Amino acid sequence: MTVPIVARPKPTNLSDTQVYVVNEGNLEKFIAEFKEQNGDLAFVALSIDTYENLAINISELRRFINQQKEIIVYYEKAMKPDAKTSSNKTKTKTN
Repeated sequence: MTVPIVARPKPTNLSDTQVYVVNEGNLEKFIAEFKEQNGDLAFVALSIDTYENLAINISELRRFINQQKEIIVYYEKAMKPDAKTSSNKTKTKTN
């Protein structure tokens, strides 16, 4: 049985992101500078615990993806015909 090996997915193309640390002491200055550079102002707030959880989740996703990649490579190698086996089969068939 022959199992076709499909092409790998296109690599990711991630966009740059910026995280600003804003507190009561720099809030007014941050708002003025942010509006000057970006126009509109909107807030997405995370607690320190939530930010840490987000970082842990991203790390877990990386680990999972890397392990899946290793499994795929393992099976790709396992499905490739062995060079010695192929040449032996060819010799046997011609003899």
